[in-house]
Amino acid sequence: MENKPRLAFGRKNYILMLAGIAVLALGFFIMTLDTEPYGLGFLGITLGPLVVIAGFVIELFAILITDKTHE
Repeated sequence: MENKPRLAFGRKNYILMLAGIAVLALGFFIMTLDTEPYGLGFLGITLGPLVVIAGFVIELFAILITDKTHE
């Protein structure tokens, strides 16, 4: 029986990581859509940062969740 090197995460982890990266990029894009000076409108101060925080939460869950098929 051959010991094959295993990846650190399972398929579910990598899919969640890609989803988290997409949400992060969406949040930063939303912040660029703000038309107020210096980004002090709703999109730049409220909605964009909330979406970015959601992306970081998704990344945290992607790291912490265990993939049952990986073990």
